[in-house]
Amino acid sequence: MTQMLLVRHGQSEWNALGRWQGRADPPLTDLGRQQAFHASARIGSVDVVCASPLQRALDTARIISEQIGVGPVVVEADLAERDAGQWQGLTRAEIEDGWPGFLDTGRRPEGYEDQDTLVVRVHGALGRIAAEYEGAEVLVLTHGGVINAVEHDSGLPWERMPNLGGRWVTHHGDRLTVGDRLVLVDDDELTVPSQI
Repeated sequence: MTQMLLVRHGQSEWNALGRWQGRADPPLTDLGRQQAFHASARIGSVDVVCASPLQRALDTARIISEQIGVGPVVVEADLAERDAGQWQGLTRAEIEDGWPGFLDTGRRPEGYEDQDTLVVRVHGALGRIAAEYEGAEVLVLTHGGVINAVEHDSGLPWERMPNLGGRWVTHHGDRLTVGDRLVLVDDDELTVPSQI
């Protein structure tokens, strides 16, 4: 049995602009770096830190890893965000203009990674982590779409995952159980200098 805390990365430049990211790779904002720094005090004891290769998640993981003294960060490619196809880089208004009604009806554009494919990919990544670090407490820095896929596959309704929000999961070797959601940092608590 392996306990994992799946956590969404800090605010990225495209989060701040309201742009869909998918597999695009914008960096963290100063606020995103501050969120990661502040969240590290609430992580508790972990044995391993894993991360998506996309810099918004990987840099969040590196900041936390340095603060809690657990590292190096282990990169797992299949923790990357869902491919958003033609919507990558667009705002919600731009998507509605180009694909009227798609968002409301759940339709998606060409190249958008479907739910089943995403779930298989994410379960594979979590299975490999669980096999490598059996019995460990693992912090996994990833993306909202990845965490939502795990929640959806467990029968939970969609709920937006905030930056530095997370979900506990337990990998039992042959299955995954979903635990509580948590938020590691509220933006109004941030007190660290912006040069982090």
